[in-house]
Amino acid sequence: MAYIDPVEVSPDVYTVLFENDAVRVLDMTLPAGQSDVEHSHTAETVIFLKGGKAHIALPDGDAMDAELPDCHIMWHEAWTHTVTNTGDTEIKAIIVESKG
Repeated sequence: MAYIDPVEVSPDVYTVLFENDAVRVLDMTLPAGQSDVEHSHTAETVIFLKGGKAHIALPDGDAMDAELPDCHIMWHEAWTHTVTNTGDTEIKAIIVESKG
């Protein structure tokens, strides 16, 4: 599957904070009840500054529900997905994508 840039497809959710030849750092702000558009990340480290409840759907139909505590740190290999905030509070995260 081709790479789908989250900043391009969901600019209301993702903004670039920093970028160089090694990494791209994104801010993710996902209000309660909102979904982003299907998008991709390279290998990523995510720091959930404000956690919450999320439903993560994959293009193949698989999905998972997650309760993400504040300050939770997650690493994931490159993937494509859609995130829905199923809780009643905003989810805020910093995403560090590898460019290597």
